[in-house]
Amino acid sequence: MRMTRRGLMAAASASGLAACASGAGHAPPTAPRDVLGDLDGVGVAARIRVGEISTREAVEAAIARAERINPTLNFIATPAYDYGRTRSAAALTGPFAGVPTFVKDLNDLQGVKTMNGSRAFRDNVATRNDVYVQAMLNAGLVPIGKSTTPEFGFTCTTEPLVTGQTKNPYDITRIAGGSSGGAAAAVASGVVPIAHASDGGGSVRIPASICGLVGLKVSRGRDPESPSAAPVSIGVQGCVSRSVRDTAAWFAAMQLRNGPLASTGLVAGPSERRLRIGYSPLSYTAAAPDADVRAALDNVARLCDSLGHRVTETRIAIDGQAFQDAFILYWASGAMQTRDEIARAAPRGTPIENLLEPLTMQLAEHARRAGPQGVANAIAVLQRTQREYAALFQNYDVILTPTLAKAPLPLGEIAPTLPWEQGFRRVIEYVAYTPLANASGGAAISLPLSVNEAGLPIGSHFMAPVGGEPTLLHLAYELEMARPWAARRPQVWAG
Repeated sequence: MRMTRRGLMAAASASGLAACASGAGHAPPTAPRDVLGDLDGVGVAARIRVGEISTREAVEAAIARAERINPTLNFIATPAYDYGRTRSAAALTGPFAGVPTFVKDLNDLQGVKTMNGSRAFRDNVATRNDVYVQAMLNAGLVPIGKSTTPEFGFTCTTEPLVTGQTKNPYDITRIAGGSSGGAAAAVASGVVPIAHASDGGGSVRIPASICGLVGLKVSRGRDPESPSAAPVSIGVQGCVSRSVRDTAAWFAAMQLRNGPLASTGLVAGPSERRLRIGYSPLSYTAAAPDADVRAALDNVARLCDSLGHRVTETRIAIDGQAFQDAFILYWASGAMQTRDEIARAAPRGTPIENLLEPLTMQLAEHARRAGPQGVANAIAVLQRTQREYAALFQNYDVILTPTLAKAPLPLGEIAPTLPWEQGFRRVIEYVAYTPLANASGGAAISLPLSVNEAGLPIGSHFMAPVGGEPTLLHLAYELEMARPWAARRPQVWAG
C-alpha cells in the first residue's frame, strides 16, 4: 500500500502523448519461441548473456504469455509491448539485461500511462522516467507494461474501478493482494520472472504472501526514492519474485549508492551464522491469526529450530493500539492531501465522487475529522514506535510473524467500494503484521513456505532492524533450500 502523490497534479491534464509507446502494438508475424520456460530472472539474464537466447525472444515470449493470461487474471493496467520491443533491440547492460518485467502503475515510465489506479488519471501519460524506474532501466530490465494497483496504493486488494479486479493465479475467485497485486499476479502466473513493486504498509509482502512469492521490504533510505531525513517515511520500492536469488540480485542492483546505509553488495547464499529468532504469532494488537495461518507458522518456527536457529516465542512489545490508530491516520492524511489536490485541479462542475473511489474519500474524511493536531499527534506516536521497534531486537536478530492474519480473501470482501466500518475494519484485521516495519524503517521479507489444505499460499514474515536485509536474505536462501517452492504451480500458469 504505497503512499505516493509524486507529480500527480503536474501531469493531470496530459493525454494522448506517445500513444504508440503505450499501445499493445501488432502481433509479430510468426508465433514467438517461448524461451522463458520456468527460469527466474537471473536465469533468463544468464541465457541472454551467453547468447543462448536473445532479448527479443525473451520479450516476445513474455508478451505472448501476457496476451494469453491477462484476460483471465487482469494484471495489466496499460500494455507497453511496443516499448518493450523497441528496447529489446538496444544494447542493454546490467545484471538483468534483457529480462522482461512490469512497472507498477504508481511509477512513471516515459511515454506510457500512469493512472495511479484511479479514474482521475485515466488519460495521464508520463513525460519522464521517475528515479526508480530509471534505475530499473539501468539494470537492463525491459518493461512490457504497467501492472495494476488499487487507487493510489491505498489498500491491500487490487480491485480499482478504473481497471477492475485483479485475480489470484491460485484461485481466480480470490484477491491477488495489494497494492502490488498486478505485479504479483504477473510473476506468480509465470508471465514474467520478476516485477517492480512498492511497499508503504505491506504492499510488497502482502501480495507476495497471497500469490506465493518472495517479497522483500527494504529499509528506509535504502532505495533511490526512499527519503531518510523525513520525520516519518513509510514507502519504499522493490520487487516480487519467484526465487530468493532474484530478489537478492534486484536488491543489490537497486540500492542507493552513497546513501545513509552502507551498500551490501550481492547476497549470494545462506550464512553459517545461527540466529536468535523471536516468534510472535500474535499481532502488535495481540490479535490471533486464523487457525491455518497459525498452524503454518508454527511449522515454520519448528523448521527454523531444526536448522539450528534459536527460536523463542515472544510478543511484539509496543503500544499496538496506539500504533495502529496513528498509522491509519497518517495513511489517511495522504488520502486527504490527494483528494484536495485533485478537487482543485478537476474541471469545474466535475463531482469529486466521479474521480475518486469511496475508500479514498472515506480515508480523506477520517483525516479531516482528526485535524492538523490529530495528524501531528499520530506522527509523534509513529516516531515513538520507531524506538520501540529498535528495542525489539535487543534480544533477537529476526522476528517471525505471519504475513497476514488469513489465507487469501475472496474478491469483494475488502473492496474499496464497501462502507468504511465494514470494509476498512476487515483490512485492518487482515494486515495486522506488515505496517510495523514501514513505520519503523526496518527490513522485512515474506517467504512462500506454506500452503493451506485448499492449496492457497500462506506467507511467513521475517522482520529485522534497519539495514538488516543481508540477515533476511541469508536466512531466506537457507529456508528456500530446506523447503523448496520452485516446483509449486498455481492453477493459472503461463509456462
